[in-house]
Amino acid sequence: MSSFNIRKGTKDDLPAALELIRELALYEKAPEEVTNTLEMMERDGFGEEPVFGFIMAESESMIVGMSLYYFRYSTWKGKRLYLEDLIVTEKFRGKGIGKLLFEQTIETAKSTGCTGVMWQVLDWNEPAINFYKKYNTQFDKEWVNCNINF
Repeated sequence: MSSFNIRKGTKDDLPAALELIRELALYEKAPEEVTNTLEMMERDGFGEEPVFGFIMAESESMIVGMSLYYFRYSTWKGKRLYLEDLIVTEKFRGKGIGKLLFEQTIETAKSTGCTGVMWQVLDWNEPAINFYKKYNTQFDKEWVNCNINF
């Protein structure tokens, strides 16, 4: 079995991160929805006021997964880490990489003073739902997702 290295993402990882994002969008049947660019990711992740962080998974110096997160503030709970995406490239799924990335994301939340981790999962994504159930996840049935695009 290959060994995996889990580490903080760097600016040099952005091309691989964007490829993982595109792979996820294809899996989620919405590849046309990805309008993010390397320039935007560099500005938003490494500019004057970074708005996201990410953790990379490597196998033999090849990027095979990523956890991308940012911080939000709950008026009820305080500082929370929002897991935007947890992605493992298809060829490497089922090898424990998602677990390593998710647990490192939880550790990042704890070490930065967060009161918890939040994320979304598509209702049809049974492998992901079953994965998250192992962590005593609370699934919310009351809230409706909303957004405005510019």
